[in-house]
Amino acid sequence: MNRGGTYRKRLALSLLVVMVGAASAMTTLSAASRSKTVTITVNGLPPKTDPTNRATFLRDVQAFEQLHPNVRVIPHEGFMDPQTFQARLAGGQLENVFYVYFTDPANLIARHQAADITSYIKGTPVLNQIKPTIMRIFKDAGGHIYGLPKSNYTLGLLYNRKLFQKAGLNPNNPPKTWAQVRTDAKQIAGLGDGTVGYGDYSKSNTGGWHFTAELYSLGGSIAVRNGKTWRAAFNNALGKQVLQQLKSMRWADKSMGDRQLLEWADLLQMMASGKLGMYIATSDNIPIIVNQFKGNLSDYGLGAMPSGKGALAGGDGFMFNRKDTPDQIRAGIQWLQYKFVNPNRIAADNRVAKDAGSPVGLPEPNLWTGAAEKKWAAATKQFSNVPSQNYAPFIKGTPAIPLRVEPPSAQQIYAVLDSAMATVLTDPNANIDQLLSNAESQVNSILASVH
Repeated sequence: MNRGGTYRKRLALSLLVVMVGAASAMTTLSAASRSKTVTITVNGLPPKTDPTNRATFLRDVQAFEQLHPNVRVIPHEGFMDPQTFQARLAGGQLENVFYVYFTDPANLIARHQAADITSYIKGTPVLNQIKPTIMRIFKDAGGHIYGLPKSNYTLGLLYNRKLFQKAGLNPNNPPKTWAQVRTDAKQIAGLGDGTVGYGDYSKSNTGGWHFTAELYSLGGSIAVRNGKTWRAAFNNALGKQVLQQLKSMRWADKSMGDRQLLEWADLLQMMASGKLGMYIATSDNIPIIVNQFKGNLSDYGLGAMPSGKGALAGGDGFMFNRKDTPDQIRAGIQWLQYKFVNPNRIAADNRVAKDAGSPVGLPEPNLWTGAAEKKWAAATKQFSNVPSQNYAPFIKGTPAIPLRVEPPSAQQIYAVLDSAMATVLTDPNANIDQLLSNAESQVNSILASVH
C-alpha cells in the first residue's frame, strides 16, 4: 500500500466528504442529549493483524466523535463468535451496539433480547434508502425495528483461473454442476506439487454453513416448517448426495488434499498460495485473499453456484442491547448511519480502497434502493479496479437461481453439521447414513425451541 503524502491527502479528503455527508444525513437524529457525554460500546473493530482496516476504523471513530462531541465510542475487536454469543447475551456482556448475522434477529426479537429502536429511527432517511426486503429482517410482525443491516451476500464458486488454464480447462467456463466440479477438481489435482482441486470447511460452524449451501444448490432444505414447529429436512437422498460427493472426491479422487478440519481463513490462504482450484465463497473473500494473504487479483474468477437450484444468501448487521438508555440508542443509530449505512460515504470509501490497492467493483449485492442505489452504482463504476470479465459467469448465472436464507438457529445447526463434514473428510470408512441420522436428531432438538 502507498503510505506516502498523496495517499494521506486523498484519505483526508475522503474522510472530509464522509463527515460532511454524514452531518447532512443525520440531522434528524440530533435529539441525543447535548448536556452530557453519552458512551457507547460497539464491536466490529478489525484485529491488529489487519492494520490497514483497523486504522481506518479508528479514524472513523475519531471523525464521528468530532461530528458528535457529546458521544464517546468505545470500539471492541471482532464481530460475533457463535461459541460465546449466547453466554455473553445471558450475562449482559454484549456491546450497546452489537453485530449479528441475518439468522439472528428473528430469535432475538421473539425472545425480547434486543431493544426496540422504532421510535428513535422513525422518519430518518436511512429507512427509505435500504431495500425493504432487507429491512424486514430486523423487524417483528408488527413492523417494529430492532436493528440495521451492514451488508448482504450470495454464495458462488470462487476459482483459480490460472490453475484452470494450466490444467487444460476453460477459465471462462467454470463448472455448472457438481458432477463437473468433481471432474474439474480431479484434473486440477492432477497437476501435482500439492495442488488441491476443491476445498471445503469442517470446523468452527463453517462446515455446516457449506453443507447448507451445497444442499440448497441441489434443491434441498436444512429445515422445514411443520405447522407451528420446525423439523430437520436433510436426512434424505440430497443430504446423502452432498456428503457422498465430498467423500468420493476426498478418498477416491484424492482431489481435496490431505489437510482437513479447515475453517474460514484456511481456504483463503490456500487460494492465495496458488495451490487451490475451487471452493464455495462470497465475492468479499477476494479482497482478503489479495490484501491480507497477498494473492494476485487477476488469478481469481467467480461462478454461480453449481447445479443452480438454490443459492445461499445471507448478510449481517447490528442490533441494540435491550439495556441501552434512550441516549445510547440515539447515539448508536448515529454511529451506524455514519459508519455502515451511509450512501454518502460510498464514493469516499471506494476512493480510499482503490488508493490502498484494494479491489473495488466486485459483484456484490447491495443494500440500497432508489437514489441511494444510483449513488452506489455510480461510485462502483467510477472507482472499479477489478477484472470484471473474470466474474461474468457469476453475474450471468446468479440472477436465475432462487435465493435461500439460512435456517433458524443457524449457528447451532452448523455446529452439529460440522461433525458430519469433518467425519467424511477425515475417515474413509465414514457411514453417511449414520452421520445424517445422528445430525437429524440433534438438529430436531435445537429446532424444538424455535417458534
